Amino acid sequence: MSVIMAIAGVEVRRFLRDRSNIFFVFVFPLLLILLLGSQFGANSGQARVSVAGKAATELEKSITGQLQADGVKVTHDSPASVREQLSRGRTDVGIFISDGAAAAFEAGDPADLEVVASSHSGAQAALQLVRASVQTVSTQQRQLAVLQNAGIDADTAAAALRQAKEHLDLPQLEIVDTNDVSQDFRSLGQFDLGAAQQLLLFVFLSSLTGAATLIQGRRLGVIARVLAAPVSTGQAIAGQALGRFGIAAVQGGYIVLGTAVLFGVDWGNPLLSGLVLMLFCAVAAAAAMVIGSVMDNDAAGSGVGVGLGLVLAGLGGSMVPPEFFSDGMQIASRFTPHRWAYDAFATIQRHDGSLLDILPQLGMLTAMAGTLLVLGAFLLRRSLGRAL
Repeated sequence: MSVIMAIAGVEVRRFLRDRSNIFFVFVFPLLLILLLGSQFGANSGQARVSVAGKAATELEKSITGQLQADGVKVTHDSPASVREQLSRGRTDVGIFISDGAAAAFEAGDPADLEVVASSHSGAQAALQLVRASVQTVSTQQRQLAVLQNAGIDADTAAAALRQAKEHLDLPQLEIVDTNDVSQDFRSLGQFDLGAAQQLLLFVFLSSLTGAATLIQGRRLGVIARVLAAPVSTGQAIAGQALGRFGIAAVQGGYIVLGTAVLFGVDWGNPLLSGLVLMLFCAVAAAAAMVIGSVMDNDAAGSGVGVGLGLVLAGLGGSMVPPEFFSDGMQIASRFTPHRWAYDAFATIQRHDGSLLDILPQLGMLTAMAGTLLVLGAFLLRRSLGRAL
């Protein structure tokens, strides 16, 4: 066993020491997840409002609190910065609170606000949210003014309004979404979907392109020298397979931990997600062994690995969610390990699935890994006796 572990350790270190792998294996996946989550994530449509004006005034606190309660993302900045953000499309709506408006609000008088919407496509929807929030604040202020005019002091009037609000049953509007796809994506966080897709894409892609090191080992006689030592052919093949698995597991574990820490990705049950990842890594490692044993040129092996990895990832839902696939594409995607791993992650992340729920996916990944591993070991054994 120590011989197998030693061979596997050498393969993993050779892969990690190649500086060309640092960007594409560790940096690029996280950048792509950040980009996709920012543009297409579940919360990317949240309205953004910037408030400019003297801080800590009653008007500023009331409007900010109501906007946040209505689900709007609120930031504060100087008037010049807010105008720049509007011009660059970095915020949807800017609210400018003058000193006179803040003083009028505290005195119970009408206050004029300057509200500017950007030219962004979502600005009009955000503007409607701002109008509704400001109208709510205005109504509350008028209620307070009426009570004060009736001879009630400000604190007592505010407490009475809060108490009345607590005992008031507001009409509820329940929107029932009958779209199965929308319901399926509802519980996802901003980066959850992209993280799972890119994890499967890059782990498989890196494993296939890493098959070049196996080809180089055969071409340079590394494996032949290993077999010259008291190492059996079976140990050499097992070490190579474990090395491929180690490469995939290192990258997969790094992406899972990195996205959980940096982007707050919820991977669901860590044990079940880890089990799915390990089985998918086993499939990727076995596929790398097949390519590394069949191909004799490392450059051609890398090219085949990139092309095959991208095609399988596209079919398996790592680029477009398979929920949007046509019926024919749904069938084709079932022939890829990506689709089975995607479904398993979806069950764990979105529906708190148990081990029993993902047994079909785990069984299919195990069958794929076993089949490819046996095929890869057979081909590698044959390639050891073939001249390059």
